Amino acid sequence: MAKAKIPDEVGGPAVRTAVAGDADRNTTATAVRYLLQLLAERAPGNTVEVRVPPFGAVQCIPGPRHTRGTPPNVIETDAATWLALASGSLTWDDGLASGSVRASGQRASLEGLIPLRY
Repeated sequence: MAKAKIPDEVGGPAVRTAVAGDADRNTTATAVRYLLQLLAERAPGNTVEVRVPPFGAVQCIPGPRHTRGTPPNVIETDAATWLALASGSLTWDDGLASGSVRASGQRASLEGLIPLRY
């Protein structure tokens, strides 16, 4: 069964609240999932898995698909870093340099795909 899509009228306000630092856990979870949803819509595909534990993960970016086990291209970060990346307050390069973003695999990059409009 497909995951329910978060409507813009729910996701947008959640992101704005979370980015402002005023969000509770449920609002943060909604914001993270909504931004992951936007990323998957902007770059549909199955080549890279973006993980923001414990809130969510998506596969995105066109290219070779993996079907079993750990994907060859993985990006993982925490919720605060994901919100900063997706909103544009943290650049991809700065996230990698600080170690707050972990990217493994030849195609594991979100450069040019973030920030997201919400």
